[in-house]
Amino acid sequence: MNPDAHTLWRGPRWALAVLLACLGMLGPFSIDTYLPAFTGIAAAVGATPVQMQQTLSAYLFGFAVMNLFHGALSDSLGRRPVVLTGVAVFTLASVGCAMSQSIAALVFFRALQGMAAGAGMVVSRAVIRDMFPPADAQRVMSQVTIYFGVAPAIAPIIGGLLFVHVGWHSIFWFLSGVGVLLWILNYRLLPETLHPTQRQPFNASNLLRGYWQLGSSARFMVLTLASGVPFNGMFLYVLSAPVFLGEHLHLAPDQFFWFFLITIGGVMAGAWASGRMAGRIKRQHQVRHGFLIMLLVSLLNLALNLVFEPQAWWAIAPLGIYSFGWALMVPVVTLMVLDLVPERRGMASSLQACVGALANGIVAGVIAPLVMHSPVALAATSLLMMCIGLVAWVWVKPRLD
Repeated sequence: MNPDAHTLWRGPRWALAVLLACLGMLGPFSIDTYLPAFTGIAAAVGATPVQMQQTLSAYLFGFAVMNLFHGALSDSLGRRPVVLTGVAVFTLASVGCAMSQSIAALVFFRALQGMAAGAGMVVSRAVIRDMFPPADAQRVMSQVTIYFGVAPAIAPIIGGLLFVHVGWHSIFWFLSGVGVLLWILNYRLLPETLHPTQRQPFNASNLLRGYWQLGSSARFMVLTLASGVPFNGMFLYVLSAPVFLGEHLHLAPDQFFWFFLITIGGVMAGAWASGRMAGRIKRQHQVRHGFLIMLLVSLLNLALNLVFEPQAWWAIAPLGIYSFGWALMVPVVTLMVLDLVPERRGMASSLQACVGALANGIVAGVIAPLVMHSPVALAATSLLMMCIGLVAWVWVKPRLD
């Protein structure tokens, strides 16, 4: 923690949480906003479905790769320069997307968007731990998670309205405006939270030494798995939503919002409860509660799918409870990851985000297409992903004491 933290931010804690949440949700927001216009963009630029998929793959690949470097750079150069540069590049890339007349140009600028968008998410985690002691950091992380949950709910609505009433270019002009506003807010409000005595030398040997230190640490890597993999037990259903909701639950497209309302509501409620528990119970106990909720509801979900044909009135509720359990424990485990290497919190956040992005990519590209056509396979795979995180936590917990 920065010893001068109390002088760096004099406003209310929730205001800093909102600022950091806006940075963190820039990445997913720029995905969810343009998805409603997928087919319209394809028709406008003469792209095939495969080529349109490349606009998403290029973004995700750029996002995952640069996640390795944002935090490490912030350990050397400071938090502010990395955030401001990342938001500026994201804004310029959004302008490039808006002005694209071909699929090749759109893929290029989407990749550039992805490379820049992760800066806010990665660095904001390090800022929280720079500014607050453990219990307060958990409360702020929980607040960030609550605000972060708003992005996937409102982004498709905004994107759909812009596409229908103005055209697909307007979506990226809107993202450009968001980038400009965020840059101005962070330029004026975000303090430099990395203390000068905690800066790392900026050279290749020091960076490689840091990556080796973290990558070769079993505690760090296993704890990262414990924080990241259980998310995919929920994310699997999000990726499979068109098939799960349309084919298995027989919901009309205008009824899909119930699924997102319940899962996002679970995330926000779990994050709120996590903040309320901060400083009141041991962190390890809170993580145990989260995993216990996810385990029990995953087993129930699998049992119900084995015995009954899935029905909307019961099949969506377990996913909301699972989301609650995940959000209850993830702010705690995320902070534990950062605290393993307090001198390299930016780099730790980078690696944590990269592992999560790679896991998400594997689930999106490989696992979800294999299991989405069977409700039982979906439930079993979700349980398996949660168990990977649970086993990782059981192994690492005694080694954290």
